[in-house]
Amino acid sequence: MKVKIIEDLCTGCGLCIDTCSDLFDMEGSTVLVKTENVPEGQEECCKEAAENCPMEAIKIEED
Repeated sequence: MKVKIIEDLCTGCGLCIDTCSDLFDMEGSTVLVKTENVPEGQEECCKEAAENCPMEAIKIEED
């Protein structure tokens, strides 16, 4: 599974960081993905972060 942030859509609300801090981090007012390849055991929180993103800025690619 891979994850990315669509920067043009991201408002930097930080909800994804609250949900899955192992994968997401804040740089200035933009959220960054710490690692594009989602580590084993982090898939569920990654999916939850994507589902909860108010701007739908988190995109997941299943392997």
